[in-house]
Amino acid sequence: MCLITFSWSPGSSIPLRLAGNRDEFHQRPTAPLAHWEEYPALLGGRDLEAGGTWLAANSQGVVAALTNVRDPALATPANAPSRGELVASVLQSNDVEAWLKAQERTTAHRYAGFNLLVATQHHMWHLHRGRHGVVLTRIPPGVHGLSNATLNTPWPKLNLVRDALLNSADEQWQTATQHALHDSQTAPDEQLPDTGVGLTLERQLSSAFIVGEHYGTRATTWLTLNHQRQVKITEQRFGPLGRFEGETTLTTPCPLALN
Repeated sequence: MCLITFSWSPGSSIPLRLAGNRDEFHQRPTAPLAHWEEYPALLGGRDLEAGGTWLAANSQGVVAALTNVRDPALATPANAPSRGELVASVLQSNDVEAWLKAQERTTAHRYAGFNLLVATQHHMWHLHRGRHGVVLTRIPPGVHGLSNATLNTPWPKLNLVRDALLNSADEQWQTATQHALHDSQTAPDEQLPDTGVGLTLERQLSSAFIVGEHYGTRATTWLTLNHQRQVKITEQRFGPLGRFEGETTLTTPCPLALN
């Protein structure tokens, strides 16, 4: 994904509410939200070119979401693997925290810059691969935002969607974030970050919802994780120039109800 806002409230009836946009080239082959055929316990969309995903959950109530880091000071390692494999990998791990700590110590350095969010019913982590190395942190309760820098970096579009979630009532959070995530207005030049892509592209990428013929917002996603470890995901899909292409809502089984 490229833009995420989320409310983390462990101990509540819905510990995690998350909404975000995935921006990508329209020609890149993608499978819509579904239970994966070869791994039915995993629910998410899929990048058919590299095999990974940008957001998914498993049947045990573990959620993972990924954004790339865009930073001219951060070099991409030679032969770096696809960052999308990180989401699928952590969701197939038997010990999420041990997996994350192993990534922090060694494995994550193989990848280009990324942010990985991972949540269970009781804990949420942020694994950041940036110019200063790899850092794993616990996320405190509250409303947060993430784009292509690090957590809560105040880019205009991040502030827009985070404020929409922060100022919405629980029952209206999806509608409020939808309005913000579908806002295609670009930010003023003086508010743009410098991520090494040039002013013209920086302007295009500054809108929450990117409209383009070849590159743009491909999906908007809403996710909830409840206190019974059940995950519900709604995905809206878009084609070139923002054309709406469909919507899917799916849930994982409720692990506590099966015990």
